Amino acid sequence: MTAGPRYEYEDETGETVLVRPAREEDYDAVAAFTSETWADRGVDDYIGDVYREWIADDDGETRQTFVADVGADAPTTDLGGIVQVTTLSGYEAWAQGMRVNPDYRGRGLAKRLSDATFRFAREAGASAIRNMIFSWNVASLGLTRDTGYDPGIEFRWVHPEPGADAEADSDLRVEAGGDADPDAAWSFWTGSDVRTDLKGLVLDPEETWALSSLTRERLRDAANDGRLLVVRGGGTRGFAYRNRTYDRENDDGETETWAEYAVGAWARDDAEAARAVVAAVSRDAAAAGADRTRVLVPEGPRWVTDAAVARADPAEQPTFVMEADLT
Repeated sequence: MTAGPRYEYEDETGETVLVRPAREEDYDAVAAFTSETWADRGVDDYIGDVYREWIADDDGETRQTFVADVGADAPTTDLGGIVQVTTLSGYEAWAQGMRVNPDYRGRGLAKRLSDATFRFAREAGASAIRNMIFSWNVASLGLTRDTGYDPGIEFRWVHPEPGADAEADSDLRVEAGGDADPDAAWSFWTGSDVRTDLKGLVLDPEETWALSSLTRERLRDAANDGRLLVVRGGGTRGFAYRNRTYDRENDDGETETWAEYAVGAWARDDAEAARAVVAAVSRDAAAAGADRTRVLVPEGPRWVTDAAVARADPAEQPTFVMEADLT
């Protein structure tokens, strides 16, 4: 059996539930109860695609995929749910992929799985744990609150079109590559409304679809790698940095390269800086060979309309990050 912590709980019916590490033998059961998660939206669930990768990376100390085993003589493949928890820094943890088997809903299994992630994160030294919920997923939003999370932040993806000739029609200058000053970006960040609205969170550099606290070191790493973009003009007016590039198959079965930016930041009421940041991202994405982009910005009428004026297409809906204090 896979090494890692095991937690026993009593569910709402008084039956014992063993929350244990997921195993290779559990794949068929997990794939079966997650396959129709978002069938009503015409969207495939990703759990079956990443399951084997998840359990291969589990180490029982900093990352663990858990299943709720409801069999009479565990371990069995009679599973009531799944979740993964991973540490992102010395004090931050991230939970993802919470799914409850429809056959076992109403037994409080989501609460038991969340409790297990909280315990694991605390034992790993984390003082906060977060997760991401799409704003359209009303059922999960309520469930997340019921299982111990509080409201965290709200953000929206915006999507500048890659373009080597993108211009902002502005006198502001953009420092890129080796010319970008990470300390200037950090100084701007620490006093910005973007940082306040995001509570200091940006996309994590290692864990996909996760957010963690921006650090000065990350900006320095981005500058050293030529991924940092800093907008200047009478002082620092904004910045962005490329987090990663990755390939994804589109609806037509074609592979597209995406450039992902951990945050797009500019001063409130500074639409000129917003246009300069967006144009810089467009040029950088084109240089990186990207077909599409996504940039994280805070949710709110000012930020989203700034992006829209700058011709960075906003996503239709925002996304929520929930958080729980583990101290």
